[in-house]
Amino acid sequence: MGANNSSIADLTNNDYLKRLAGTEFISENDPFWNQLLSFSLTTPTNSTDMRLLEEATLPISRSLIENNPRTGNFQALVKIFLSRTNELKISAECQDQLFIWQAHNALFIIRCLLKIFVSQMPEEELLLNFTYQERAPLTYGAEPEDLLDGLVCNLVYLIIELPLLDITYSILLESVTTLLVLLSCQLFQKEIIRESVIYKYLMQGQCLQYTSRVVKTLLYNFIRQEKCPPQGTQVFEQTSVGNGLLYGLASGVASGLWTVLTLGGVGSKPAQQEEPSSPLANRSLLLLLVLSNLSNMPSRPNPYRQSVMSFKNTQDNSAIQSPNSHSFQINFNSLYTALYEQQRSDQATLLLYTLLHQNPNVRTYVLARTDVENLVLPILEILYDVEKRNSHHVYMALIILLILTEEDSFNRSVHEVILKNVTWYAERVLTEISLGSLLILVVLRTVQYNMTRTRDKYLHTNCLAALANMSAQFRSLHQYAAQRIISLFALLSKKHNKVLEQATQTLSGSVGAEENLPIPDHAQDLSVIEEVIRMMLEIINSCLSSSLHHNPNLIYALLYKRDLFEQFRTHPSFQDVMQNLDVVISFFSLRLEQAGADLSVERVLEVIKQGAVALPKDKLRKFPELKFKYVEEEQPEEFFVPYIWSLVYNSTAELYWDPQQVQLFSMDSG
Repeated sequence: MGANNSSIADLTNNDYLKRLAGTEFISENDPFWNQLLSFSLTTPTNSTDMRLLEEATLPISRSLIENNPRTGNFQALVKIFLSRTNELKISAECQDQLFIWQAHNALFIIRCLLKIFVSQMPEEELLLNFTYQERAPLTYGAEPEDLLDGLVCNLVYLIIELPLLDITYSILLESVTTLLVLLSCQLFQKEIIRESVIYKYLMQGQCLQYTSRVVKTLLYNFIRQEKCPPQGTQVFEQTSVGNGLLYGLASGVASGLWTVLTLGGVGSKPAQQEEPSSPLANRSLLLLLVLSNLSNMPSRPNPYRQSVMSFKNTQDNSAIQSPNSHSFQINFNSLYTALYEQQRSDQATLLLYTLLHQNPNVRTYVLARTDVENLVLPILEILYDVEKRNSHHVYMALIILLILTEEDSFNRSVHEVILKNVTWYAERVLTEISLGSLLILVVLRTVQYNMTRTRDKYLHTNCLAALANMSAQFRSLHQYAAQRIISLFALLSKKHNKVLEQATQTLSGSVGAEENLPIPDHAQDLSVIEEVIRMMLEIINSCLSSSLHHNPNLIYALLYKRDLFEQFRTHPSFQDVMQNLDVVISFFSLRLEQAGADLSVERVLEVIKQGAVALPKDKLRKFPELKFKYVEEEQPEEFFVPYIWSLVYNSTAELYWDPQQVQLFSMDSG
C-alpha cells in the first residue's frame, strides 16, 4: 500500500504497512498518512482472495498487535479517519472523489485490522487498542478519549447522512461492513452475548438518537437494491501533491468498491464468482437483522427492535404522532415489492417473517393487498425446493404461511386468485389453478417429504396447522389438490397399519428376541402418526362442514377412496371426527347408486353438486373452528442469533470468516 498500485504479494514487505505496525510512533500530522492511504488494490470479492490478503498481512497484523499499546498507531489511523468523516458529506456534494477515496482506504485498513482483532482477542483487549493517548512528558490527568465509541457513532452517522451516489457507494458499503465486523464478536463465542461495550454504544450511547434513521436507511438500502456502479466512470491522473506523487485509481474511484482496489495489480482478471446483485442491499439487510436481534431485556429493550416493530406507512396520516420515539414512516408499497422480489435469499425471508410477526402495521398492509400472489408464490417455491434449501429457510417460509393463514380474509382471497401455467411445479402440468389450491399442494408435498426424509414433528405440525386454518374457507379445490389430500391420508393410513403391525409383533416376542437388542418405541411412533391422522381428518371434516357445496372435487376424491376410512370408524381416537365423514360418504354413495351404473366423471360431479345442495345442514355435527396461531419460543434469540450469523457467514464469503475460529454454530449446519 502507499502511493502506488499494490498486489497482495507485495503486502508482506510493504514499507508503509511495516511502518504502521512498527515500533515508531507516527504523529497524526505526519505526511505518512496521505502516502499510506493513496493505494490502489482490489478489495477481495471472494473468500479465497480475502484469505490470501489476511495471510499476506498476518505478520504485519501481529506486529501491530504487539507494538500498538506503545505506539498508538492504530488509534492515530482511526483519528485520521474520524477527522475526515465530517467533511465527507460536503465532499460528496462537491464531487471530491480524491477525498472520499482516501477516507475509504482508511476505513478499509481499519476494517481489515478490526476483523483480526475481534477474532483473536477478548473485548477487554480490543478496547485497549482504542484507548492509547499521547501525553507530553510530566503531564497527568485527562482520561483517554473513547475512540471506539467515536468510530461506531461516525459509522452510524455516515450510513444515515452520506447520500448514496456512485462515488459514495464504496465507503457506504465499507461503513456497513465495518459495523458488521465489530459486531462479529458473536461469531467467535459459543454462548449468546447479552452484554457488550459495542452493544452499549449502539443501544445506549450517542447512537441511540439515530436508531429510527439507521433502521429506515438500512431498509431503504434493501428496497433500492442499488448495484455497484459501473467501472471506468472516472479516472484520476497522477497529481503532484507536496513533495511526492499521489497516484490515482487504476480504474476510477467512482466505479465503486470493486475498482477502488485492483487485485494483483494492473491488468489482472478478477476471480469469477457470483455476487449479490446489490452488495450494499445485502449487507444492509444483514446489519439490520443483527441489530434488531441484539440483547433485548424488559429493563433495557433493544431500540432497533422497537423501531422494526413500530414503523408505519408513509400514506398513514394517523401515524405521524407515535408514542414510540423510535418509530418512523416508510413507503410500504416499495417495501412490499422488494420483499417479494428478493425472497430467494434467507435474509429476505427472515425479514418478511420478522415484519409479519412483530409489526402489526406491515401485517395489516400485506393482508390488505390485492396482489397477494406476488408474495405467496416465492414462499411456495421455497417450500417446493425443500431439498435444495436449508431447514431454517424452510421453517421461516412455513411460519410465514402459518401467520398469513391466521386471517380469514387471506384464506378466502387465495382461492379467488387464478394462476396460469405454474411452470416450476413439476409433478403435474397445472395450466389453471387457484393460488389456494396450489398452496395446499405445496404444503401437502412438504408434509410427505418430511414423512419420508427428515421426520421432523415440528415441521409436520406447522404444515398441518396452516392447512387447518384454511380448511373452513376451502373453495373450488382443484381436482389434483383434492386427490393429494386423500392420497396423503392413504399414506398415513398405510404407515399407521405398518407401525401397528410392528408393535404387535414386538409385544408377541417375534421381534427383538435376541438378548440385549433395544426394543423399538413403536408406541411413540404410533402416537405421532395418530396425531397427524386426526389433524388430517379434522381438516377434511372442517371443509365438509363449512363449505361442502363449494368442493365437489373433494367429495369425489373422498368417495373414490371411501374404503380408506373404514378402519377408523370405530377407532376411539377418531370416532367423533369420523361422524361427519360417515354421513357424507353414506349420503352421496346412496345418491350415486340411485343415479345408475357406469356414470361418467362429469355425471358423478353433477350428482355430487346436486346432492351438496340437498344435504340438510343439521345432519353434519358442528365442531369448534380450527384455528392455530404461531407462538414464538420463550427465548427466540437461541434460534435467531445463530441463524442470522450463519447468514452473515455464508453471505459475506468475501470477508473470509475462518471456520476454525467460528464457535457460535456447527460448520456442518452453518
